Amino acid sequence: MIDSFAWLVPLPVVLPLIGAGLTLIGSRDDRFQRVVSLTVLGLVLAASAAMLVLSHTRGTLAVAVGGWPPPMGIALVVDRLSALMLVTSTLVTAGVVLYAIGQGRSSDDETDAGSPLPIFHPTLMVLIAGVSTTFVSGDLFHVYVGFEMLLVASFVLLTLGGSVDRVRAGVNYVFVSLLSSLVFLLAIALVYAATGTVTLAHLAGRLDALPEGTRTTLHLLLLLGFAIKAAVFPMSGWLPDSYPTAPAPVTAVFAGLLTKVGVYAIIRTQTLLFPGDRLDTLLMIAAAATMVVGILGAIAQDDIKRMLSFTLVSHIGYMLFGVATHTQIGLSAALFYTIHHIVVQTTLFLVTGLVEWRGGSTSLSELGGLARTAPVIAVLFFVPAMNLAGIPPFSGFLGKVGLMQAGVEVGSPVAYTLVGVSALTSLLTLYAISRVWGRAFWRRPVSAPGALERVLGSGASAGGGVGDAPGIGAAPTPRVTGEDDQPTGAIDTGVDDLSLRTVPRGMIAPAALLVVVSVALTLVAGPLYEVTDAAAASLWERTPYVDTVLQLERAGVVAP
Repeated sequence: MIDSFAWLVPLPVVLPLIGAGLTLIGSRDDRFQRVVSLTVLGLVLAASAAMLVLSHTRGTLAVAVGGWPPPMGIALVVDRLSALMLVTSTLVTAGVVLYAIGQGRSSDDETDAGSPLPIFHPTLMVLIAGVSTTFVSGDLFHVYVGFEMLLVASFVLLTLGGSVDRVRAGVNYVFVSLLSSLVFLLAIALVYAATGTVTLAHLAGRLDALPEGTRTTLHLLLLLGFAIKAAVFPMSGWLPDSYPTAPAPVTAVFAGLLTKVGVYAIIRTQTLLFPGDRLDTLLMIAAAATMVVGILGAIAQDDIKRMLSFTLVSHIGYMLFGVATHTQIGLSAALFYTIHHIVVQTTLFLVTGLVEWRGGSTSLSELGGLARTAPVIAVLFFVPAMNLAGIPPFSGFLGKVGLMQAGVEVGSPVAYTLVGVSALTSLLTLYAISRVWGRAFWRRPVSAPGALERVLGSGASAGGGVGDAPGIGAAPTPRVTGEDDQPTGAIDTGVDDLSLRTVPRGMIAPAALLVVVSVALTLVAGPLYEVTDAAAASLWERTPYVDTVLQLERAGVVAP
């Protein structure tokens, strides 16, 4: 519908771009950058929450920008799906920014040459603008533009500090992302050649009129481009090698958002453009393979970051499972699980940053005793870890139950197989998490000379701050104790009140806040499922989205 509140729609894109410019201009004043970033995120969160309420109660919001109505102009559209993704992505990004500020590792950091790194906040603002562009774009080409904004910003964030490992991971990431972009751009060109438009509302009708072979080819190309971005097997090998090398705040925002952009694109195209195509079996097979390969990779890891990166791949399979059921209940559960996973996965990577800061490493062979020496961090890790594993009554369990119910409702042999695979994956996730808990938190502290040398040698926090150089909030130097405390050579992280004394409170508070949000998802699961049910119904119906854009076109309404 054309609503008097449609002016809210461009704000999640425009405000971060303005924030990027302001933080770049004020790059010499870190306090100014922080204020601008938090102010922008607060305004975007308020606008997104308002649009979620409006789209749920009054219908889809749309506006045309660029001075022309669609199809000549750019249509920006916000329905329940877009609004849910905007609210969740902005919320977790705000938590990450607070964490980075508490860590003292944004533009406070200095390189070895002593020059400041003022690009963290501007680049993060561009990243958020790219994410929002993808969520609100009403045509395929500007979804592609959002992807490219993500690519540029994420490469800069991934390689902050310029270490060999980060540059290598950044090059691999860019190569895979460019491959995804080329496939997507080819698909856009072919779609335009076949239909004469890239506007999603128009494509919803014109694609139905194409020959079946042409339609299927376009469908497969779009799915391939989005599957690479979402790290769906067998296009998932790039992710575990890219994410763990980045600083903790960067890794957290990557884990929470970047793959979900691909998931969002899959959901949008499957429901709006190709609702009748029978590629559900292929999607189910891909979902099962993604679950199995991801979780087997997680079990084999000896590093917490890499383990979480593989579980991230594995749980993308759950979201794909819900879409592949081609049912309203399955799509609703997929949307619920996507929201849950963004929050929980971001939280776990932030808490892992606390573990690294506290213990000097994320290698399980170099950690131990954290449940005794850092009980606050132990609790902050345990709660979202159990949520990720799907332990009742957490939101992870509720999402998986909805997905399995959808699979049983489909009733095909492949669907039943996928239900079994999802249950097995959940059990193996619990095993992987329990393994981390047993080795890093529960067993006695062990000698960890590698971690000790890293911390003593650099003088910087092992927490993977942005730039990895000495700066505000650097971790305290561990001491080597003797027989009266722990075995000689073991790192003594202290025993009394250490979790708060050695880790900056400004890092603990944002992580704890996101833990609370992850638990709150369980408490509001009923109302949230009502929203996702309504979102799924309108997505399969298609007409609310299409009619709003066509009404906008007929009225010739453009953004002021």
